[in-house]
Order: sequence, then C-alpha cells, then structure tokens
Amino acid sequence: MNFGEFVASRREALVRRAWTMTGNRADAEDLVQTALTNTFAAWDRLREPAAADAYVQRAITNTFTSWLRRKARRHQELPTAELPERPDEWDTQAEVVARDEFDRSLVTLRAALGSLTPRQRSAVLLRYVDGRTEAETARMLGCSVGTVKSTVCRALARMRNLPAVLAMRVENGIAVPEPSPVPAPPALAERGLLAA
Repeated sequence: MNFGEFVASRREALVRRAWTMTGNRADAEDLVQTALTNTFAAWDRLREPAAADAYVQRAITNTFTSWLRRKARRHQELPTAELPERPDEWDTQAEVVARDEFDRSLVTLRAALGSLTPRQRSAVLLRYVDGRTEAETARMLGCSVGTVKSTVCRALARMRNLPAVLAMRVENGIAVPEPSPVPAPPALAERGLLAA
C-alpha cells in the first residue's frame, strides 16, 4: 500500500479520532494533516499497514500534546461548548429533549476528557473510542500493557469523580458511590510520601 492509498482509506477515521481530542472538525483536520505530513517523511521505513496506522495514531497524539503545550504557554482559553442548534419547528418535543440530553452528555464527556492528562486521554480514546485492545494501545503509546491498564483505571476514576459526571449520573438515576481518591502507587505510599 502506498501513502496515497493509506490516506484515502484511513483519513476519515483519523479525523474522527482527532475530533474526539480537539472538539471541532477544523482543528481535527489540521491535526491529521500535520500528523500525515510527519508520517510521509517516515513512510519508507514503515513496512506494514498496521505499523503505519500505529505511527499515525502516535503522531496525532504527539502533535495534539504539542499543540496543548503551546496553547498553555500562550494562556489561551479553549472553548468548552458550542452554540446550541435551534430546534426545527417540525421536531417533536421528544426529539428536542433527546437532542438536548445528547448535547449535554457530549459537553460533559468533552469536559471529562479535557480534565485528563494527554497520555490518559490518548489511552482512554484508543481503548473506548477506537476499540483497541490493551496490547494494541500499549504498542501505539509505546508502553507496557500494565501501564495502559493503570493509566486507563486512573483516568476513569478521575472522570467518574468530576462534579458534572456525578450530576449527570444523579439525573439519570444511576447510583453515585462516595467519591474515592485515586490510590497512590504502593511504592510511594510505603515510603510515606503519599497517603494510601
């Protein structure tokens, strides 16, 4: 498979993945374009389509992390929600309510993902949005399977304890356990550096 065929077959999936990170289509397309430019430079070294896919996913994650660092240095604010659409006069009340609930859930999910570190966000997105296995996620992030498991566990615990997520669970009648702190790694707790 040559580079053009790879881009033609994977571009939309890559843009969807980038959109889950950026929150809007224009930034997602810019992110994918930058990642594909970096991939093109290394294309001759990539032998298999699976390796190319992993390389591009990693390039997207690294590029996004770099963008976040640059934005943080400039102290720019990132938008957290889009303007709501006006309900169509032909929509039923149930359709309007369902769309509003979906929009609120999407904003809550974006905020929850935004509260994670770039590495946690990448691990969660690869596992639950892209549907990758722990081994595939580990290979794409360049770490061990155990690191993926602990990173995802801590990320989900952080997301579960966010006030907006807790409020959404209460609204939907889902039991809300007492917030539990994310446990410290045993080595730090044993040395007395952090409470267990």
